[in-house]
Amino acid sequence: MTIRLPSELVAAGLAPPEKLADLARVAERYAVAITPAVAALIDRADPNDPIARQFVPDITELATTPHERVDPIGDGAHSPVEGIVHRYPDRVLLKLVNVCAVYCRFCFRREMVGPGKQMLSVQQLDAALTYIRAHPDIWEVILTGGDPLVLSARRLGNVIRRIAAIDHVKIVRLHTRLPVVSPEKITPSLVHALKASGKTTYVALHANHPRELTQAVRAACARIVDAGIPMVSQSVLLRGVNDDAATLEALMRAFVECRIKPYYLHHADLAPGTSHFRTTIAQGQALTRALRGRVSGLAQPTYVLDIPGGHGKVPVGPGYIDMCGDSGATVEDIQGRQHRYSQPSL
Repeated sequence: MTIRLPSELVAAGLAPPEKLADLARVAERYAVAITPAVAALIDRADPNDPIARQFVPDITELATTPHERVDPIGDGAHSPVEGIVHRYPDRVLLKLVNVCAVYCRFCFRREMVGPGKQMLSVQQLDAALTYIRAHPDIWEVILTGGDPLVLSARRLGNVIRRIAAIDHVKIVRLHTRLPVVSPEKITPSLVHALKASGKTTYVALHANHPRELTQAVRAACARIVDAGIPMVSQSVLLRGVNDDAATLEALMRAFVECRIKPYYLHHADLAPGTSHFRTTIAQGQALTRALRGRVSGLAQPTYVLDIPGGHGKVPVGPGYIDMCGDSGATVEDIQGRQHRYSQPSL
């Protein structure tokens, strides 16, 4: 059974009894849910367990800093109709649901998700699809939320078929944590629902630590990939979870072993009450530089920052080249040694 109440956290050994009052205060503001698969991963003997840190609430979440924002990446500024975020010309987010199987303590939409916040109404979904039909530049629709895979296969399949009926949409992408947190729910019927004739479906899996990719999770991902649906990854750089090169290396290798292409490593957003998770960008650059020398190109994610205020996502990884006019450049290798690169004038 999914753990949702502070008392259940204590009973499961995920928090000490003396923290019950603090947990209740956090749960009153931010949703809590820990699935059995996640609870089984948590090392209760380790006070700094990286899995627990992601999912078990903590009183520090009630401490906000002046620069944190309720809508840290500016979804609202680009939402022409309910459920749609149209930030880039060729793609839109379609936020079908505002609930998840689990609630990450660092979530950038934490103010907008939780119990009682269900999927779009029939009328709202109709309006969202009408918007997509009216904008022929939209090539890709990204289903997000919340987690779209919490929907039944029937409901999800119906939405994907309706999207697929829009001729100019060629790509349907789904962002999810479900294969990690409830791998048993990745059933053949759900996988079948992800596919649409004449369209290409991608699934982006969110995982932040190599221990999340258990054998059950790998089998769930295999069901998706074996059905012909490519997978990519997205992870968040989190202090105390994956902010060391060895952990990131193991995570990225695990993705590749699962036939999941590492895609994005997100700098943690300025969501309220999440300052204890954030690193500096300089630390993130140092870690991604270290990865460049440790793993193959298959295992390299792009380190990105979603610029606060709705200005979009940009790469913020380390630089390796310093241009010297038109004649050449100074290039730094993975050991930090500098080399002169000369190029003839054209």
